[in-house]
Amino acid sequence: MDMSDAVVVKSSRLKSQVWNDFDRIKKGDTCVAVCRHCKKKLSGSSTSGTSHLRNHLIRCQRRSNHGISQYSSAREKRKEGTLAIVNFNLDQDQKKDDALNLVNIKFEQEQLKDETFNSGNSSFDLRRSRFDLARMIIIHGYPLGMVEHVGFRVFVKNLQPLFELVTVNRVEADCIEIYDKEKQKMNEMLDKLPGKISLSADVWTAMNGAEYLCLTASYIDDLWQLRRRILNFIMIDTSNTEDMLSEAIMTCLMDWDIDRKLFSMTLDCCSASDNVAGRIVERFSQNRFLYCNGQLFDIRCATNVINIMVQDVLGAASEIVSKIRDSLRYIRSSQAVQAKFNEMAKEVGTQSQKSLSLDNPLQWKSTYAMLEAALEFRDVFTLLQENDGAYAISLSDVEWERATTITGYLKLFTEIITVFSKSKHPTANIYFPELCDVKLRLIEWCKNSDECISSLALKMRNKFDEYWGKCSQALAVATMLDPRFKLKLVEYYYPQIYGSTAKSRIADVFQGVRALFDEHSICSPLASDDQVAWQLGSGPLCLPSSAKDTRDRLMGFDKFLHEHSEGDGAKSDLDKYLEEPLFPRNIDFNILNWWKVHTPRYPILSMMARNVLCIPMSKVPQELAFHNSGRVLDCDWSSLSPATVQALVCSQDWIRNELES
Repeated sequence: MDMSDAVVVKSSRLKSQVWNDFDRIKKGDTCVAVCRHCKKKLSGSSTSGTSHLRNHLIRCQRRSNHGISQYSSAREKRKEGTLAIVNFNLDQDQKKDDALNLVNIKFEQEQLKDETFNSGNSSFDLRRSRFDLARMIIIHGYPLGMVEHVGFRVFVKNLQPLFELVTVNRVEADCIEIYDKEKQKMNEMLDKLPGKISLSADVWTAMNGAEYLCLTASYIDDLWQLRRRILNFIMIDTSNTEDMLSEAIMTCLMDWDIDRKLFSMTLDCCSASDNVAGRIVERFSQNRFLYCNGQLFDIRCATNVINIMVQDVLGAASEIVSKIRDSLRYIRSSQAVQAKFNEMAKEVGTQSQKSLSLDNPLQWKSTYAMLEAALEFRDVFTLLQENDGAYAISLSDVEWERATTITGYLKLFTEIITVFSKSKHPTANIYFPELCDVKLRLIEWCKNSDECISSLALKMRNKFDEYWGKCSQALAVATMLDPRFKLKLVEYYYPQIYGSTAKSRIADVFQGVRALFDEHSICSPLASDDQVAWQLGSGPLCLPSSAKDTRDRLMGFDKFLHEHSEGDGAKSDLDKYLEEPLFPRNIDFNILNWWKVHTPRYPILSMMARNVLCIPMSKVPQELAFHNSGRVLDCDWSSLSPATVQALVCSQDWIRNELES
């Protein structure tokens, strides 16, 4: 616009403070607002309002930052320490489920006077904004190097010129500081837990080939909510012996000061785990830290043993699976072949609603789906072989029969893993009936007349029996604590599994339950004073106020009194629980809520339930339940130092879970 004959308008009607930084110029019928700092021309019409002028001043690079906040409307001001997003409008074309929903996200109210800029009636806290950035990187797993990306720096500078752009080293230090503070909060929480902690160990692989040991704590809090939190994420040397690995775990436990609180530990099904668990049990047993001398300590991952058997199945059927993949590729090789196959499907009367699609070899559930669909088109493949000379990769009748059998195996394993992965944090009581069914089916499969199939079943059965020998007691105790089943489910399955020896096996389970209950019912010298007082005040024993002073000198008397009071006719929590009718089975049953409600009635047994039900019988997350590979560390984080990786992974887990809670 040619401004040569324009006139500066000075009017008493221009009341807004924004006009202190703009000149209103009129040329003909057009009014223009010219920034006095950068000379940018904006609409100055009375119908345009002043909001666009305020927004320009906030972002104006040539204007002094002083006084910026006076142009922020009252509804945009932030309360101290709280991010409030109100009336946040998205594009109308955006889907509702993509909408941003941030409500009352609390941030730490830390300020340093030399990093706080006062602007009018409000202030810009540089330190808090810096930590907001670090927390965002942690939560979403962004690469630390994003703070030096050109696009990010331009965006931030235009959004808030007062923010001092940070380096990778600075944001890394901020992330570690956040980790230290979150770790202190986690330490305080673990110290106040009413029950024991069960641990699980996983090995992650970084993109650079390094391996990390991830230790995760499972516990039931004072609100009877099952929680799982990553405690450590440490780099390990793959050449380390099991002894060094067990020492690393012990060091982590003592660093958190939870070695006295440990109840069980879940590991993968392998020989190395035997040595690691054995060394830890030996160390803890010397200090009397474990219940029942560690009989329930060594737990193996149920999902892991199922996945091992799945790999056995797929390995034995690799040639069959490969032929089916090649057959599907041939059918999809051209539209003519696809049309011919569809015509043949109509000719043989195939009514299948399943679609034929190639599997993802990294996800065995998709391989099962591919085999299941192919079996329904078996007759079509046979007809195609007879009428298409180019199709020379078909299966024989024996191979089709074996494909049917192994697909049945995969079907069972898929159903079992689906049950395990329904909940993000499943309680230990759900596993017993599912795994009993696996054991019964393995016994049946070993009787198959096809030697190839029976030898495969025997191989799987041997691996499962090794798992069963370690974990059956813990599985049975957990299901006994389910008021819908109690010992009845054990009495139902064991005769089918053990036959003539079932009675003695059931007796062993009950004796184990009784021993575990007895250790919970007497005051352990390792328990805290408050926990001891709670146990005794709620149970059949009640010591005078001087009991804390005598410490464990009268522990023998406590046990004597407890045993004789039962002999005199007083019923324990366990006896009352087992004598009462089973709770009705229904879909909406919540076992933790049941024990929360019934804690006053069964104070000692509820403590036992708190410790047993939090055992991670499976440690595989939902998203990896059907995967053939392990967990892999993000590419960007893999290149960082081990200390920084631990800070990022642990604090990400803690902050995400806190936001979800």
